[in-house]
Amino acid sequence: MRWQMGRRSENVEDVRDSGGMRRGGMKLGCGSILLVIILSLIFGQNPLQLLSVLSDGGVQMQAPESYQPTAEENQAADFVSVMLADMEDTWPGLLQSMGEQYVPPRLVLFSNTVQSACGYGEAASGPFYCPGDQKVYIDLSFFNELSRLGAPGDFAQAYVIGHEVGHHVQNLLGISDRVRQMQSRGVEAEANALSVMLELQADCFAGVWAYHANQQRQMLEPGDVEEGLSAAAAIGDDRLLRMSGRAVQPESFTHGTSEQRAQWLRTGLSTGDCDACDTFAQLK
Repeated sequence: MRWQMGRRSENVEDVRDSGGMRRGGMKLGCGSILLVIILSLIFGQNPLQLLSVLSDGGVQMQAPESYQPTAEENQAADFVSVMLADMEDTWPGLLQSMGEQYVPPRLVLFSNTVQSACGYGEAASGPFYCPGDQKVYIDLSFFNELSRLGAPGDFAQAYVIGHEVGHHVQNLLGISDRVRQMQSRGVEAEANALSVMLELQADCFAGVWAYHANQQRQMLEPGDVEEGLSAAAAIGDDRLLRMSGRAVQPESFTHGTSEQRAQWLRTGLSTGDCDACDTFAQLK
């Protein structure tokens, strides 16, 4: 990607050196991110909810430790800041055409643990968006995990940020609230199906952003699209279950299959049209 000349966002909170929190009970480090994702699929839970189950006891603050980011981490933080800024430049015009105002989210860089308005999070839960405080949270070590899952590359990382900002767009449009209301009235399988539709739409919104970023600023280079599609496929529910040696049970899916995730990212990338991202059409 051509990103080095892009502006840096002022909406990044770097709390990597603030110490953090730990719970009693099982300790989950960065290397266990795949396990947590797989377990969340098996039990049909949000990874953050599963972490609450696995971590026994209350949250306890620890004394801050000296944090020294590596040169690679500093570059990753710089990259994330540029991607966030580009989304701040892209989404206002898209939402204005839909009669909505874009309020940019803040992005929190954390290390190991973090407290959000949605509860306690760990690096092992992966990046997440919290509608309660309108913030995206990410431990940059996730990018290493993404590479280990077979999806390296800068556009693969940009897709991850674009997906979480896609959830923010859903929140601004009121889509997230409507989905939560429908989930509260349905059985677990129906709630999971709605979660899949929400996640696939966020994938599509990530593609919509990338389409316009490339049209306006020629950001993509040869091979970037393939990196993004590989990343989407790498974190499909069916693939993660197979990697864990478990049977693929579609009713337990919360994010969609590898094929679905890649398909909806491709839809956003090829059309640049938010209306084309209506993953809920089958409910109408």
